[in-house]
Amino acid sequence: MTDRLAELSAQGVAVWLDDLSRVRLTSGSLDKMRREQHMVGVTTNPSIFQKALSDADAYDEQVRDLAAQRVTVEEAVRLMTAADVRAAADVLRPAYDASNGVDGRVSIEVDPRKAHETESTVAEAKTLWWLVDRPNLFIKIPATLAGLPAITQTLAAGISVNVTLIFSLERYRAVMDAFLAGLEQAKANGHDLSKIGSVASFFVSRVDTEVDKRLDKIGSDQAKALKGKAAIANARLAYEAYEEVFGSERWKSLAAAGAHPQRPLWASTSTKNPDFPDTIYVEELIAPGTVNTMPESVIVAFADHGTTKPGSITNNYADAKQVFADLAAVGVDFDDVVKVLEEEGVEKFEASWKELLEHVEKSLKTGEGA
Repeated sequence: MTDRLAELSAQGVAVWLDDLSRVRLTSGSLDKMRREQHMVGVTTNPSIFQKALSDADAYDEQVRDLAAQRVTVEEAVRLMTAADVRAAADVLRPAYDASNGVDGRVSIEVDPRKAHETESTVAEAKTLWWLVDRPNLFIKIPATLAGLPAITQTLAAGISVNVTLIFSLERYRAVMDAFLAGLEQAKANGHDLSKIGSVASFFVSRVDTEVDKRLDKIGSDQAKALKGKAAIANARLAYEAYEEVFGSERWKSLAAAGAHPQRPLWASTSTKNPDFPDTIYVEELIAPGTVNTMPESVIVAFADHGTTKPGSITNNYADAKQVFADLAAVGVDFDDVVKVLEEEGVEKFEASWKELLEHVEKSLKTGEGA
């Protein structure tokens, strides 16, 4: 049988799972995916944890213990999510060791309510790094304007970072600059750069969802012909920017000091439109040194019928640029698209965080009464 995930990995695409729960950990399914499906990393977000904690009774014992200690709801959430991430980091440790610290990473996100507060984000990043206490941890920081200096300061402290909620090329370039500045400061601070990792999570399918909604509203044949093209084109041009920045002299001096590049990570890779192939955001975004973080359904789909297309990014830069020229010609304001997507992304995570806090608060009260 063809091992399609092995073929994908051989092209330099790291297969990561966009999901985590205590059930995955206790059942052994996470370790099975590492061993059998070439999965070498895990990403989480507030929405994932909200679903995990509300769907399962696997947290009941810990909730009772936390209730007995009368901890605050915020403290309870952090202790519960940190426990899952710490355990997942241990499961992924073989991948971390085998890749010299590049893969085998597990992410935990700062409170999304702090997305526009630089100092508070940095303080929480340091706390989470201490709390989880695993070398293969990533602290997720959103790529808001306030997040950019937080990224630099966190990296400067020797803490590995997953930058999330990137939608535009302009912001992505600012993220890469924040990364380089952070490593330069980390080096000056005496940190071992080879131990510091980072990925830049560039969101994909949400771009098509927003752009295609606008194309439908425009309604012309020219507009409809562009549906399903913006997200892939945007990600391809992001990789072109990555090649430029990580071919620069500024980067080469950091690489000589042992630094690993900040890899582009394709996030939001499940198709939201049923008319699209379920593996489109994997097949069309293949290039060396990338990460594709997928829900399990996409990993399973690719293993079943995915096609590895070498050069699907680097052979299509001209086409990607043409897509954006065509979008502008029919009246799509892409600057407004990415502005809306960033605002909605932060709002969605804040809403999930609120639901998470409310669920845990109710559980703690029940635990206290038990």
